[in-house]
Amino acid sequence: MTRVKAVPVARLEHLAAWGVGASPVFDVFLLDDSIVSGRFAGGPVGDLRLYPDLDRLAIMPALPGWAWAPADRYDQEGAPHPLDARHLVRREAARLAEHGFSVRASFEVEWAASVGGGDDFVPACTGPAYGMTRLTERSAYLRDIVEALAASGVAVEQIHPEYAAGQYEVSTAAEDPVGAADTAVLVRETIRAVSLNHGLRASFSPKVLTDGVGNGGHVHLSLWRDGANLMAGGDRRYGLTAEGEGFAAGILSRLPALLAVGAPSVASYLRLVPSHWAGAYACWGLENREAALRFVTGSAGERGRAANLEVKCFDAAANPYLALAALLAAGRAGVAEGGALPEPVDVDPATLREGVTPLPSSLEEAVAAFEADATLKDAFGEAVIDTVATVRRGEIALFAGAAPDEIARRIRWKH
Repeated sequence: MTRVKAVPVARLEHLAAWGVGASPVFDVFLLDDSIVSGRFAGGPVGDLRLYPDLDRLAIMPALPGWAWAPADRYDQEGAPHPLDARHLVRREAARLAEHGFSVRASFEVEWAASVGGGDDFVPACTGPAYGMTRLTERSAYLRDIVEALAASGVAVEQIHPEYAAGQYEVSTAAEDPVGAADTAVLVRETIRAVSLNHGLRASFSPKVLTDGVGNGGHVHLSLWRDGANLMAGGDRRYGLTAEGEGFAAGILSRLPALLAVGAPSVASYLRLVPSHWAGAYACWGLENREAALRFVTGSAGERGRAANLEVKCFDAAANPYLALAALLAAGRAGVAEGGALPEPVDVDPATLREGVTPLPSSLEEAVAAFEADATLKDAFGEAVIDTVATVRRGEIALFAGAAPDEIARRIRWKH
């Protein structure tokens, strides 16, 4: 969920110099806007300063008269706020850079478009999955999204109908990790605004309808050094280099803990089920859309640019900054460990009787793994670990005893 402070444009110069106030309690809102308290966040006392990143300032054509910029949070003395997820991504990227590495990343943004403003979901298109009919039905809507994103400086690589009812997807070009997370937020808010302008409502919820496949938030990552993509051109399986394999292995081995930030909602575990292309098993495979990690080589001739790792088990409820910070920390640890991947899986892992492990089937399991993971503790620090776990347990309590239909209904328009 995007939280915001707004000021008149005439105050932008002052804002850039001195920031604008924001309560630290923003970190512990639940999705119903109730507030939980942990050891490091919660309560009415305290203030932070939001400083806009003017390098990412963007006019929003879908919201005439408005512009947007991501912000970094600092305390009143000018120190980075320890719970600021944008700072966490920047810090993890810097830690990789100390060893000569960089990461290129992007998010696939899936959403379901509904007709009208009611709380029921009424698909905005009726054509078949991936069908040209769906594009034809909403051609003006999709065109306006692409044009609005382009005018905001976003490089759209593709936009197309997806599998679920009323579902579409937009993919953007890979960027540095902070930029990729910024773009993910801007893309979502642009889609939301264009949807409203067309009399539609957009849901990014992991589970819009209990009998649907839900909205993923797949993350694409590639590790680079000295201008070379370490996911290609190596002597390991499928062309991976030793460092590229270590990076992927570090993520794969920590997926149960990573789900606490990448699949952070109770509704996430209604989506994360076998044989739904959600990546419900802790395995990897070449172009395997049922594996939690799908390895993508790209076409022959462009693999040095295109090869990447897709994290399929993450969904659209995730904070993109926190998700990327966690992935970078896990990948960095894997490189340092000289991690090796297990045998790849080239079938639906649900059909195998042994050799693959299901990922956590509940948010409770993921939170327990998150709190126990030494790599994430070291990367995030105690304040982030405690606050994330506190918020997750708050949502677990909020939906205690709720049936899947009720969970989907109550979360549908929150993300």
